[in-house]
Amino acid sequence: MYFFFQLYPLINTFIVAFHGNKEADEHLVVGLQNFQDLLFGDRNRATRKIHENFVLSFKNTFILWIGNFIPQIALSLSLAVWFTDSKLKIPGKGFFKVVMYLPNIITAASVAVLFLQLCGEAESIPGTLNMLLSKVGIVPYDPASRKYETIQFVSGMWESRIVVMFIQTWMWFGNTMIMLMSGIMGINPSLFEAASIDGANSGQVFRKITFPLLAPIMAYTLVTSMIGGLQMFDIPYLYKRDVSNVSDNLKTVAVFIYEKFHPSAGGQKQFGYSGAASVLLFFITLVLGCIAFYITRDKDEIARKKQIKKNAKQAQLANKQFGGLSL
Repeated sequence: MYFFFQLYPLINTFIVAFHGNKEADEHLVVGLQNFQDLLFGDRNRATRKIHENFVLSFKNTFILWIGNFIPQIALSLSLAVWFTDSKLKIPGKGFFKVVMYLPNIITAASVAVLFLQLCGEAESIPGTLNMLLSKVGIVPYDPASRKYETIQFVSGMWESRIVVMFIQTWMWFGNTMIMLMSGIMGINPSLFEAASIDGANSGQVFRKITFPLLAPIMAYTLVTSMIGGLQMFDIPYLYKRDVSNVSDNLKTVAVFIYEKFHPSAGGQKQFGYSGAASVLLFFITLVLGCIAFYITRDKDEIARKKQIKKNAKQAQLANKQFGGLSL
């Protein structure tokens, strides 16, 4: 089962990455040429276009991920600390937890349609958000032509990116909050009691106890968010005004891979570029994941293990001095 569901797709992706790009039934082995076209694109005009699209998709991916991860982790950590604080008697904690987690179980298609309706740009009948902004005087309205100078929440470069960042944060902060709450509740309560007896305030407790001991769950959250962010597809692909084309401002690496594998408007299939982009995404995710684990590693535990090994070696050397017999 492991081979069928994980190893076989991975091996098949590597095989496709080293094949040609003309048609699905042509298997012309081109070696590393697909990777060279994606990373450099210096052969001709067509490969330069492929390179530019790939670089743009990677830029969009990192912008959208960073833009939703930072507010998501800040909001989730704040709420997790708030909900697990025994000193705060908050009525209806369970209700708020459920409500905050609910966006995570809504399908991406439903969320995309909802926000397309809210952020509509039509001059005659704009979306709800533009209508509200016009009521407070932010969006001008011309009574003579009955048209609004709407904000381009869908087609604008940074406007559309901010909306997608907000959608991703809104959908996933509840899930991150639950994971961080489980990590905080796993900390020994006696540490908090000792800090309270010593007169530590809430900020000191968070900096000296809660945050350091959350390092493993924070590492897990960072890595899973990084993997999900680099593979971001559904919302950027569905949040568009033109049903056939994704805006260049929202085109992520996953969307790039999909478009090369399933070209729209009868375009040419380019399986090789799609496979090569998938392989590059795999290795970039692997490297970033290793860096995240290295940064968030438990230095005290590593130092303790090194000390144990050092003591064991010293004990072995001492035994050898007495002919291998311990005294």
